[in-house]
Amino acid sequence: MKKQNKWLAGLSLLVLAGIIVGCGSGNNDSTSKSASSNKTVTVEQLKKAGKIKVGVKEDIPNFGYMNPDTNKNEGMEPDIARLIAKEITGSEENVEFVGVTAKTRGPLLDNGELDMVIATFTITDERKKTYNFTTPYYTDEIGFLVRKEDNFSSMKDLDGKTIGVAQSATTKENLEKKAQEEGIKFTYQELGSYPELKTALTSKRIDAFSVDKSILSGYVDGKTEILKDGFSPQEYGITTKKANTELNDYLNGLIEKWEKDGTLEKIYQDWGLKN
Repeated sequence: MKKQNKWLAGLSLLVLAGIIVGCGSGNNDSTSKSASSNKTVTVEQLKKAGKIKVGVKEDIPNFGYMNPDTNKNEGMEPDIARLIAKEITGSEENVEFVGVTAKTRGPLLDNGELDMVIATFTITDERKKTYNFTTPYYTDEIGFLVRKEDNFSSMKDLDGKTIGVAQSATTKENLEKKAQEEGIKFTYQELGSYPELKTALTSKRIDAFSVDKSILSGYVDGKTEILKDGFSPQEYGITTKKANTELNDYLNGLIEKWEKDGTLEKIYQDWGLKN
């Protein structure tokens, strides 16, 4: 597994600098618009531009993470973006990464700053009304990260507790549905980034940090653990503007090809992920 734990050294820096909460990382900032600043964007336009602009997470070890030692984007999703750049432009280097959060990824795509988003963007019927999504490239389920000292063993042990969730994510909505099914109640604290949520858990401002289990796995340490309970399958798709149907169809073809030839499986293995 590639440098899974190196994120710990940069965790406090990410929170203090506010990298995650903003519209992207400072060293990826650009005044130029992506090809998506047009009403529609095609594969041919991206090829002529010689570059694709992709929104990725920078606070999720193994999925999308800005390595503070190398100042490079690492993880499964940046690797997928590099492969797309190679297919379209001929080189994996022809990709510009822009850091996004659950709150900023949609607006940045809408305003033309990005050509596509590959950032644990869960496919839902509601979101399909606004964006195109490819065939899922990864499937996960929602879970809970808790402090070992609290001795929680199941979701029901969290009845009446405060759950930390990311702003603008689907986690809270899914938690509310699941809590109703189980006959329990949660209170919520919404924060702008996963590092902030982990800090809130460590400092006991929340009782559990909830998001997809594979994301939580990057935040486990000696004092925390992920509960076995999981629910609400989460499918991640590459996201483009609704008007960019041709681009979406092209990306669908790539995902389907990489599923068949083992390319995606190799990426999962490279980053210690199971699909």
